[in-house]
Amino acid sequence: MKPGPDTCDLDLRGTPCPLNFIRTRLALEKVPAGGELVVSLDSGEPERMVSEGLRAEGHHVEIRPIQADSMTPGVSLRIRREGA
Repeated sequence: MKPGPDTCDLDLRGTPCPLNFIRTRLALEKVPAGGELVVSLDSGEPERMVSEGLRAEGHHVEIRPIQADSMTPGVSLRIRREGA
């Protein structure tokens, strides 16, 4: 997926589970259908919990590592909102 005009960013590194999933879902509600949300998360449990939960809801989720030179490493989830 490539960034487009309907792409929003959210940095939730350091945010504990399940709060990161809840904040991601709330942010995703503001994105139009077909739009994208890019969420930065810590690796491990946050990555698994958020990506699995969103996929279960029918959204497309792409996971990429955040650059190693970043001050706070983790993963980036690019989420395409499906449905209305």
